[in-house]
Amino acid sequence: MAAAKKAVLGPLVGAVDQGTSSTRFLVFNSKTAELLSHHQVEIKQEFPREGWVEQDPKEILQSVYECIEKTCEKLGHLNIDISNIKAIGVSNQRETTVVWDKLTGEPLYNAVVWLDLRTQSTVENLSKKIPGNNNFVKSKTGLPLSTYFSAVKLRWLLDNVRTVKEAVEEDRALFGTIDAWLIWSLTGGTNRGVHCTDVTNASRTMLFNIHSLEWDKELCEFFEIPMKILPNVRSSSEIYGLMKAGVLEGVPISGCLGDQSAALVGQMCFQDGQAKNTYGTGCFLLCNTGHKCVFSEHGLLTTVAYKLGRDKPVYYALEGSVAIAGAVIRWLRDNLGIIKSSEEIEKLAKEVGTSYGCYFVPAFSGLYAPYWEPSARGIICGLTQFTNKCHIAFAALEAVCFQTREILDAMNRDCGIPLSHLQVDGGMTNNKILMQLQADILYIPVVKSSMPETTALGAAMAAGAAEGVDVWSLQPEDLSAVMMERFEPQINAEESEIRYSTWKKAVIKSMGWVTTQSSESGDPSIFCSLPLGFFIVSSMVMLIGARYISGIP
Repeated sequence: MAAAKKAVLGPLVGAVDQGTSSTRFLVFNSKTAELLSHHQVEIKQEFPREGWVEQDPKEILQSVYECIEKTCEKLGHLNIDISNIKAIGVSNQRETTVVWDKLTGEPLYNAVVWLDLRTQSTVENLSKKIPGNNNFVKSKTGLPLSTYFSAVKLRWLLDNVRTVKEAVEEDRALFGTIDAWLIWSLTGGTNRGVHCTDVTNASRTMLFNIHSLEWDKELCEFFEIPMKILPNVRSSSEIYGLMKAGVLEGVPISGCLGDQSAALVGQMCFQDGQAKNTYGTGCFLLCNTGHKCVFSEHGLLTTVAYKLGRDKPVYYALEGSVAIAGAVIRWLRDNLGIIKSSEEIEKLAKEVGTSYGCYFVPAFSGLYAPYWEPSARGIICGLTQFTNKCHIAFAALEAVCFQTREILDAMNRDCGIPLSHLQVDGGMTNNKILMQLQADILYIPVVKSSMPETTALGAAMAAGAAEGVDVWSLQPEDLSAVMMERFEPQINAEESEIRYSTWKKAVIKSMGWVTTQSSESGDPSIFCSLPLGFFIVSSMVMLIGARYISGIP
C-alpha cells in the first residue's frame, strides 16, 4: 500500500515558548499565521527557602527537546512534512538567571527565577552606593534597582556559590538568561554553541544600556560583574545558529524575544501608543512608545520592545509588571488544594458571582509595579463565617484585575492619553469570568484575540522574517487579520471605583510584613517580626484549605 501523501503547505515556522510554568513548542503556517500543532510540558518550580524560587536548567532544556519531538510527531500524524519548518524562534521567561560551565555544559547552580527574593539585602547594599542626585542605574537601564532583575541574582551567585566563583576565576563560566542558555545548548553547547542574547532580554539584566544598546562598563563595574561572561547582544530577528541535534537538526534559530516583547509583536502592536496585557504566571502590560525612551514618573519600567533585524530601528516600551497572576491559581491548587485543576476556578467563581467583601492581595514575592515594595506579602482580608472557597476563588480572579487596573492607571498618567481599550492574551484569557471582571474593573472594553498563542506567534514572526529566512512578511498589508472577542463593562463606573478603592486599602495592609533578613536567609526569626494579624489570616486560610481538602463543607 502506498504511503500517505504529505500535505503541501506554505513554509512553516516553529516557536519555543519557555515560560515559568511550562515549555511549549508550536508550529505556524507563515502565510496565514495558523497554528498547526503544539506540545506542552509543565516545569517544576523549587522553593528551597521562603522567598527563594529555582528551576533546573537541564530540565528546561530537556523539556524543549521533548516538546519539539512530540510536536513533530503530531505533525506527522497530520501528514505535514516537518522539512517545511524553515526557522525556529525562541521566547522565554525573562530575568531568570543561569550560570553554566562552557567546558562541560553543566549548570553551576539552579536557575534563579525572576520571582526570587533572596537578593533583597544585596539590593539594599547596592542602593547605598547610588548617588542620590544621579541614579545612573535607572537612567541607563530604565529599571529600578530591584530583586526582579538579573544583575543582582548574578551578584548573589558570585557571592554565595563557590562553584560559580571558581568557574568565573578559571574562565569557564558563561552567564545568560533562559534564551541564552537554550540557544547555546541547541546550537551545539560545548561544541561551538552560540553564546548570545537579544536586545529585549539584555534590557532586563540591569547591565545593558538601552540607549547605546550595549553592555555598559560602568554598570558592570558597579555590580562587580566581569563582562567576559556575558553573551553577545544581537537583534531580535536574525540567524544566530543552526539546530545541532534532534528532529529539526540543521534548521536555523533566527528569532529571539523575551516573552512580553514577543506578545507585543504577536499582538501586532507596532504603532506608538498600542498596548497589550499578557496573563501568565505574572501579568505584564506593555505600551509601545516608538523610537523614544519614555521614563515613567509613576512606577513603570522603560524597556526595549524589539529590534526586528540587525539594520532595523529599535522600539521601546513602557511596562507594568505584576509578579503574581496565574501563579495565584496554581497556589490555590497546589498549596491550599481547593481546586484540582486550574480550570476549576472559573466554575467556583461563577457559583457565587461575587467575592462577598473578600479581598485577596497575592503579594507572594512582594509588590512589583507601581509600588516596588519587597516587604509586602500576600493577605486575604474581609473574611466572615459566610466566606467559602468560592468567594476566595472569585477574590483571586479579582486580584489579577485590580493589579492590572493599577498599572493601567499609571500608564495613562505617563502617556497622557488614556487607553480606549485593552488588548489581552495569555493562558488565563480563556477564563470568561476573568475577562468580564477585567472589563468591569477597568471600565473600558477588553479585546481578546481568538488565537491566544500570541507570545509564540511573536517569536515565530521574528524568526520567519529574519534575513536569510524571509518566509514571513511583517509589512502591515501582509499581516493576517485576527478575529477578536470583545468584553464590554457591565457594571456602572461608581461600583467599579468602590471595589477598586477597597482593594487599594487591602494593598496598604499587605506592606511591611517582612524584614530583609528573612527574605535573604529564610531565618525563622521572621515570625518574631510579624503582626498578630498575619497569624490570624494565615490560620483562617489554612483552616479553610484543610476543611475543603477533607471534604467538610
